Amino acid sequence: MRGVMLFVAGGTVGLAVQVAVAQRGNTGVVMMNHVAVSVASIPEAVTHYTQKMGYKEAFRVTAENGQPTIVYMQISKNTFLELNQATPERPQGFTHYGLHVENAAAAVAMFKERGLTVSGPNVSAGTKAILANITDPYMGRIELLELTPTSLHQRAIQTWK
Repeated sequence: MRGVMLFVAGGTVGLAVQVAVAQRGNTGVVMMNHVAVSVASIPEAVTHYTQKMGYKEAFRVTAENGQPTIVYMQISKNTFLELNQATPERPQGFTHYGLHVENAAAAVAMFKERGLTVSGPNVSAGTKAILANITDPYMGRIELLELTPTSLHQRAIQTWK
């Protein structure tokens, strides 16, 4: 139940951010892509979200030992829930939300120009998306992601039925 509440809260925040982004003229910001939560058990969370919520598993990234490190649940064609394994360093609950951007380098420059702390873009080894992170004083982290043609996100979007 807590996870669902966090997801709803994250979705609400994301919608508010999307409206604010659209109104401020953030060139190159496409839409909110995902909300991420850390969970006690990824397999249990996947079962919950597939069986109870009707989401489908879009893709997963696994560690060398075969254990999932990230699982993306697809809610709609362009909207995902990212599940991460909780650890002592990353407790259960909301971790970040992701904004789909057309060009990560341009988005980083735009947000830096506005005085935000933003990491440089890099390619995610697991998902093949180009990622950067805004350090946000209220949320902690906002992820910027450029969906490359080979990114797992883009593949899931293209195969959505």
